[in-house]
Amino acid sequence: MSVPVQMLSAIRSIHEQIRDAVLAATEISATAELAQVVEDGEGDTIYAIDRISEELLIALFEREIAAQTPIVLIAEGLREGKSVLPRGAREQDAQWRIIADPIDGTRCLMYQKRSGWILTGVAPNHGDATSLAEIELAVQTEIPLVKQHLSDCLWAVRGKGASAERYNRLSGERTPLALRPSSSTDIASGFCSVARFFAGGRDILASIDDEIAHAASGERRQGKAYCFEDQYLSTGGQLNELIQGHDRFLTDLRPLLEPLLLERQLVPGLCCHPYDLCTELIAREAGIEITNALGDPLNAPLNLEADVAWAGFANTGIRRLIEPLLLHALQSRRMIPAVADAIGK
Repeated sequence: MSVPVQMLSAIRSIHEQIRDAVLAATEISATAELAQVVEDGEGDTIYAIDRISEELLIALFEREIAAQTPIVLIAEGLREGKSVLPRGAREQDAQWRIIADPIDGTRCLMYQKRSGWILTGVAPNHGDATSLAEIELAVQTEIPLVKQHLSDCLWAVRGKGASAERYNRLSGERTPLALRPSSSTDIASGFCSVARFFAGGRDILASIDDEIAHAASGERRQGKAYCFEDQYLSTGGQLNELIQGHDRFLTDLRPLLEPLLLERQLVPGLCCHPYDLCTELIAREAGIEITNALGDPLNAPLNLEADVAWAGFANTGIRRLIEPLLLHALQSRRMIPAVADAIGK
């Protein structure tokens, strides 16, 4: 089933309206107001800034897309995690299953540290079995800082490559943006990171990072930094860094930590979810190699609950260099077997 051309335009419009609403709120609201916790249930913590985008999300999707074709919208803040639109439609009659994250990188944005992103992935509706691997259209739009006047939008339709545009919110000018992932086949003077955002197991993740960097670097000279890291607290932002050629290797291994954390009598923390990765199609269409961190294609059901580990390599050469080191590091720490069982390998 091919995605209607008008759906891309509609989703881009939805993203722009959400971006502008969030920007308007951040311009007039104090950080303390935006950072108030409004819901702290089983999933991710919901802050006041999240409510701004969530309230717009369902209304805009119902008006811009569901008025033409029934859809299932999956996102945090919706009852049972999903909503069939237009209201009254049956889930089995929906043509598309759309998963969205109205703000990825909430914490960075509400403290005005770094851009957040609006993420959307569209897949044919195959019920609850619909997966990330079936996404046919993906769009991600930058929510810039108040002091930042440029905002990027990236999108991809399966098999047609990735595209991007840069928007100047002061002048209204839109210019095409060339996407150039890194062509370097080593990590010298490049950014390569193992995500370790939250307390609990950071020593394990840091040791994996060090092991890979040391093994990949070859001969090192005293007083020199061979490679660098960047802890961007947004999966959409991380994907953008790979796509734009800023980073060469990124991996998020948090779900694989669970058995080791339980051994330490620690409660596993927040992990990456399918809605965080719903735009990975853009990265793949741009030439980035994305895996489940075990060397296999990335996949997960389109829901709010699944914990997802992933790895992204800027090109085949980087993958050949890094992936064996990553797999060895995971195996030596007994992290692969437990996760392999959990994902049905």
